Amino acid sequence: MKTQSSATTLPAIAVTTPRTSGPGTLQAALGVVAFSLTFPATAWGLEGFGPWSLVAVRSVLAALVAGGCLLALRVPLPARRHRAGLAVVAAGVVVGFPLLSTLALRTSSTAHAAVVVGLLPLTTALLSALRVGSRPSRTFWTAALAGAGAVVAFTVQQSGGTLTTADLYLFGALLVCAAGYTEGGRLARVMPGWQVIGWALVFCLPLAVPAAALALAHEPVRLTAHSVAGLLWVAAGSQFLGLVVWYRGMAAIGIPKASQLQLAQPLLTLVWSVLLLGEHLTPAAPLTAAAVLVCIAVTQRARG
Repeated sequence: MKTQSSATTLPAIAVTTPRTSGPGTLQAALGVVAFSLTFPATAWGLEGFGPWSLVAVRSVLAALVAGGCLLALRVPLPARRHRAGLAVVAAGVVVGFPLLSTLALRTSSTAHAAVVVGLLPLTTALLSALRVGSRPSRTFWTAALAGAGAVVAFTVQQSGGTLTTADLYLFGALLVCAAGYTEGGRLARVMPGWQVIGWALVFCLPLAVPAAALALAHEPVRLTAHSVAGLLWVAAGSQFLGLVVWYRGMAAIGIPKASQLQLAQPLLTLVWSVLLLGEHLTPAAPLTAAAVLVCIAVTQRARG
């Protein structure tokens, strides 16, 4: 592969015409669905892997998939000016969020961990306003705060409202993931979204391979159907395919609006937790779901 700017050889994804809003929203929504399975799949993976092994191996597997796609399509190396942004994406969504959330899920339920994604849309919108200069309207912010408040109230009530060490991991995961989403959404305006996460994964491979070898040597591994399925999903679904459609969606409809679709993610996670982990929902779930859907509708119609 030759070093050259992918931004000059590939069409930009970002468009502002109304015709792209539908596909962009659909792509971002598919990313949310993929992400909503991350915590249940991580819980499955922890049944057979240690937290460090799970994070390192998932990064290696995802990087191999991404690298294979980049090689097969002979994608040139990203321009030097984009590499700092890719490093932020790698630190946030390839290393930081998976590691911190996995450490939290050792002692936290998936319902409690859902508070992270409940706050993630608002945090992403705030960082977007600072980083890329987006200025959503007051209506947008009002609906975003209301939706985030509804999700936080629901998830905190589910967890009993107590703060633990796991909460520190979760809030740290929230901040680094929002930074990675913001930078990735900005880069996806000048290069295809799948290349954004693809290069971020490949750049982490030299660190992920020795980390995986070291972790596997020190943490016991017990291969079961659940642990293998969980590992494969967080590697291929959450770490690569989900981020591909997510970044494309953000490039098409804008970072703030795309981030608000994630208000539905905690509720989807709770549904998967019931189906896959046997957890139970409270009667407050339908009311929270209705409130979140209203907020999403408002944010999608509000003009920046």
